[in-house]
This record gives sequence, C-alpha cells and structure tokens, in this order.
Amino acid sequence: MKYFYQTDIGSVRSSNQDNVNIFTKKDMFLAIVADGMGGHNAGEIASEMTVASISQAWETLKKTMKPTEAESWLIKKIEETNEIIYQYATENVACEGMGTTIVAAICTSGFASICHIGDSRCYMLSKNGFHQITEDHSYVNYLLKTGEISKEDAENHPRKNVLTKALGTKESVKPDVKSVSFEEGDKILICTDGLYSLVENDLIESMLQADEPLSYISQNLINAAKENGGDDNISVIILQQSTSDGEEEAS
Repeated sequence: MKYFYQTDIGSVRSSNQDNVNIFTKKDMFLAIVADGMGGHNAGEIASEMTVASISQAWETLKKTMKPTEAESWLIKKIEETNEIIYQYATENVACEGMGTTIVAAICTSGFASICHIGDSRCYMLSKNGFHQITEDHSYVNYLLKTGEISKEDAENHPRKNVLTKALGTKESVKPDVKSVSFEEGDKILICTDGLYSLVENDLIESMLQADEPLSYISQNLINAAKENGGDDNISVIILQQSTSDGEEEAS
C-alpha cells in the first residue's frame, strides 16, 4: 500500500480546523479526515478529539478484520467519539455547538470500509472509472436528491455549507458505512470540501490518473484549490493499492 496525506490552511483562513492522519497496523491502514466547525478554536478541538479518540481505539486492535467487522468497528468508534465530543461541548461553554465532519476508512489488500458523517468525501479511481463513494450529509444534497434544485443551482446555493448531520453536535448520530473492493492499482481519495468545492471532478480524476508520486498528486490537488481561491482549509489523503512501501506525511 502506498499512501500520502497533507493539509493546507488555504489562502483565506487564519487557522486550520482540519485534522488528517493515517495509522497502520500489520496489513491494515486507518485513514481519517475531519473538518472541524465552531467558533474560536472549537472546530479545531473537535477534529483533534475525533482523530485522537479513534486512533487510540485503533491501537488496541489485535486482529485483522473482515469487511463486516471493519464496518461494525468504525460505526461503534464513531458513535463513541460523538458522545465524547458532545459531552465535552456541553461542559465547556466556549465549545458549545462545536462539531466536525469525518471520513474514516479501513483499507487492506482486498477491501476498503468507509464510514462518514458530514460533507467530507471519499472517492475511488479504479478500472471502473472515477466515482464518489460517500454521499454528503448536507442541505443542498438533500435538495438535489428530492429534485428541488439542479446541480447547477447547488454549486452556488447560499446554504451550500449547511450540514444535515455532523459529529458531536447532537447526543447521538448514525454514520453511513460502505465497503468496496480495493484492488491493485486502485486509488482512494479522501478530502474536505476545501478541495472538491473549488476543483471540478474531471480535474480531480485527471490528476489522480497521473503516474506520479502520491505526494506530487496531493500537492497538485491543493494547488488547484488555492488557484481557485483557496477559501477554506484543504485536506487530502491518497491511498494506492500497491505492493510498494508507504509514503509519509507532508509537513
């Protein structure tokens, strides 16, 4: 497995409330992207707590999981993390209402199980093409699904950043989960809306198709978002099914 992850403050924001990391255990990889939200530094706290909580649980794992086991583990740990964040926010006035998106993926040599809440996304590039695995928990996506607006309307909708579901904002939450085949040469991209809201899917696909180091692809994706305004934090994880050794994080 090859992998690379990177986060960038963007061109406008004064702080980075995204948190991104990859954790390894034997032949399993846990990739997490969290996009925090809330006043002051609350969003940053929420995203940091999310990655810390799930990674701590990951350290206690003692066996390789099958897809159904990975799905159950992800759901349980994300629900437990939701309780931790919600409780912290209720006990700390400055953090009231804080929350975060999350995409957490367990990747192995044969499959990837992806669990998410919010509008951070997971995409896959394979022999079957490029497609989005996750479905945004957002007001605009709800309007799209119900046919109330078109894709063109969605791009400039005044409430495009409103989430219908987030981690930590309510006492309980139910994440979505899905497992997919992950075969030799396939690439998985996990990212925050700071990337996909500014870079067209066709360009993201084209950049992922490049036969270049994952670090090069990641930086090109971030550069493209910044060239189009960079009005949000931008976080990217790329995993490629490969027999080669993994790459390390960018600074």
